[in-house]
Amino acid sequence: MTSSSLKEKPVRDLARLAKQHGVQGWHSMRKDQLIRALVRKAKSRLPEKQGGSQSRPEPARHVPTGGQRDPEVARRIAEVRERLAKAKDMASRPEGGRNSRSTVRDRMVLMVRGPHWVHAFWEITPRSITRAQAALGQEWHGARPVLRLLDIESSQQGSPSERVVREIEVHGGVKNWYLDIREPIRCRVEIGYLAASGRFHSLTRSNAVSTPIASQCDTLDAHWGEIVDDCERIYAMSGGYSPENNSTELQELFEERLQRPMGPPSARSNTSESDAEDVRPVDFQIEVDAEMIVYGVTQPNSFVTLQGEPVKLQSDGTFRVRVEMPNKRQVIPIVASAANGSARQTVVMAVERNTKAMEPYTRDAGEY
Repeated sequence: MTSSSLKEKPVRDLARLAKQHGVQGWHSMRKDQLIRALVRKAKSRLPEKQGGSQSRPEPARHVPTGGQRDPEVARRIAEVRERLAKAKDMASRPEGGRNSRSTVRDRMVLMVRGPHWVHAFWEITPRSITRAQAALGQEWHGARPVLRLLDIESSQQGSPSERVVREIEVHGGVKNWYLDIREPIRCRVEIGYLAASGRFHSLTRSNAVSTPIASQCDTLDAHWGEIVDDCERIYAMSGGYSPENNSTELQELFEERLQRPMGPPSARSNTSESDAEDVRPVDFQIEVDAEMIVYGVTQPNSFVTLQGEPVKLQSDGTFRVRVEMPNKRQVIPIVASAANGSARQTVVMAVERNTKAMEPYTRDAGEY
C-alpha cells in the first residue's frame, strides 16, 4: 500500500479502507489526510510481519502413535487387568488366629442348612490354579470360575449318575457360597473354570448330601458363629452320622471351626490312653418314647375333633395336635363339621409303633 496507488482511489474507497484498518477519526479526514493515515498504518504493520516470519514455532503436541501409549491409558489398562486377575484367582489364603499352623489344601465341603439352603465351603491351593491354567492353555484367558450344583440320580443299574442342574459364576477372594434349593434333592457341588467353548476344568468336589423336605425342619442361620447352637443338627443333615453320606472332610471342617469333636464316640480319634484306662463297665441304659404331630387345615369356622376331643383351630383354619404314640397299633379318627352342620368329613389315620430294645453292647477299655 503506497501513496501513489492510493491517490488514484476516490475518497469513498479511501474512507472504507481506513475504517477496515482501524484508522481513528477517518470520517472527518480529507483525501490527502486519509492517504497519509493509511500509509502510516501500513508501515506500522510491517515489523509485525517481519517478526512473524522469525517467530518461534509452536510447541509440538504429543500425538500417540502405534508404538507409543499414553501413560494414563496404560495405568487404567493395568488396573483393569489386575482386577480381572483377582476375580479369577480362586486360591485360598491361610487364615490367621484360629489355627495359624494349618495349611491350605484342596477340599470342598457341602453342608445342609435347611430344606431350602445348602452351604458350600472350599479351599484351593495356588498350585491347583497353576495346573488349571496349564490345562486350559489358550482357553484360560476367557475361562470363568464357576460353582456347579450336581444332581445325583440313581440309575437302573444301581450306580448313581450326576447331572449339572445349575452353574453359578463366582469370584476370587471368597470361599463360602449359599445355594437355594427349591425341591428335595440329593446333590454335591464342584468348583472349577468354565471356558468359552464349554470345557470345564474341575478344581475340587464336595461330599454328597440330601436335603430334607420342608416339613421336617426350618431353615437355619447362615453364619459359622450361629452354627454352634445347631451344630449337631446341621452335621446330621449334612450326612455326618450316615455311613453312606459321611465324609472325613465334613468331620474335619466342623472340628476345626468349632474346636470340638464331632460324631459318635467310636468315630472320634482324640481319645487318649489315659481316658481309656478310666473306662469302667456301667449299667448303661436308654429309654425311648415317641409322640406324633397331626396337622391339617379346614374352613376357619369348622368344628374339628380328634379321637373325640375338640381341636382348636387357628384363624386361617389350620390346626396342629401332638398325639401320644404307645407301643401298639391305633386308629385315629379326625372329624370336621361345618359351622351350620350342613356337611361333615372324617379322615382315619392308622399308625403302628413297634419298639424293640436290642441287647446292650459293651467293650473293654483296651478296645478303645
